[in-house]
Amino acid sequence: MEIPGVIAAGQHWKVVWEEDQGNADGIVAFDDGSVWLAVVNKSEVVRVDKDGKPSVIYTDTYTGGALAANSKGQVFIAERALGNAVWMLKPRRKLFANTFHGEPFDCVGRFINDVVADSRGGVYMTMDGLYYINPEGRVTGQFGTVPGNGLMLSPDERTFYATGRLAGDAAGGTAGGIYNAGLVAYDVGADGSLTHERQFAEICGDGLAVDAAGRIYCTLARIPDPADPTRMITGIGVVSPEGRILGIIAQPRPLVTLAFGGPDKKTLFAAVSRPIQLISIQMIAQGNKRRPK
Repeated sequence: MEIPGVIAAGQHWKVVWEEDQGNADGIVAFDDGSVWLAVVNKSEVVRVDKDGKPSVIYTDTYTGGALAANSKGQVFIAERALGNAVWMLKPRRKLFANTFHGEPFDCVGRFINDVVADSRGGVYMTMDGLYYINPEGRVTGQFGTVPGNGLMLSPDERTFYATGRLAGDAAGGTAGGIYNAGLVAYDVGADGSLTHERQFAEICGDGLAVDAAGRIYCTLARIPDPADPTRMITGIGVVSPEGRILGIIAQPRPLVTLAFGGPDKKTLFAAVSRPIQLISIQMIAQGNKRRPK
């Protein structure tokens, strides 16, 4: 599991909180050690404190399925029920966006899969394509050709990442399934637009996180075992800012969402559903300090 500069040898995951049933996604971790989870089946947001104690802090999220937060203290949630929308939860609860060119989101895509917030107060979302909601709630896109799944911005917010694969990419195929969905990168414009779509790494499947050095972390990653190339190992993939695969962090279960948090941002949290488990592991790498406080 050791990856130089990222994680030391001998580290182990620990269970922070678990619930027998349910589906959780789109976690956000904070400096105080707490983690917020969107519990989809209950339409709730659960806050788990640093001691693993849960509390329901928002209800009636209409199957809210992904959370996003920025350094301004704003928190957003993606509503996945009939009437797809992005809502602001903090500092006050209000509808942020639910139409695109006058059409309801439901007429644009199946549902909002993931969201990530920028420091300007805007939100990127994937809804069978990549879109940007500016701070005033106006939606632009569709950007690029990738439907997208997990989303993340680089520390300087000049590069945008989405799990996916460019159409016709020879290395893609179908043999890898979701475990080989790949990672695509874009340049971020001053207006939030995404350009220069390119395949960035042949790894990644779902949720993304980034550290202060610009390394990208992704769930559902798969690579050949260095000790035995006939075997595949799965876990959290780690990719350098240049697109080089640095290694895999082993996992106890197939994870779907992850985030850096804690006072020093050196704790990596991850979650999985059915049953819900929130787990954590100690890192050498430090999360992006411009992300949620």
